[in-house]
Amino acid sequence: MIRWREELMAEAQETLDNLRDKSYQEVGDEADRASRESEHGLELRTRDRYRKLLRKIEQALERIEDGSYGYCEDTGEAIGVMRLKARPIATLTIDAQERREMKERVLADR
Repeated sequence: MIRWREELMAEAQETLDNLRDKSYQEVGDEADRASRESEHGLELRTRDRYRKLLRKIEQALERIEDGSYGYCEDTGEAIGVMRLKARPIATLTIDAQERREMKERVLADR
């Protein structure tokens, strides 16, 4: 997870550098501006995704330190090894995740 965090931090920095470099480029015509704005929006969304993922990695590392890693935050049950291998930052068992998603769908439908 530490290596994953370092890779994400490097990618996030690269994205930030790209945003800075592109902000100083000449404006160009309307199509160039639209293209640049689209790229800028994509890079901002990517940067936000990295930021959220980095926060989850930090939280997982904290759970490793305090001994709560691998246990569901809703039920206290052990999260399956296969799930943790597939998603090391998982905080819920598959059943708990499905229940949470179902609740969110019900609330969104209101």
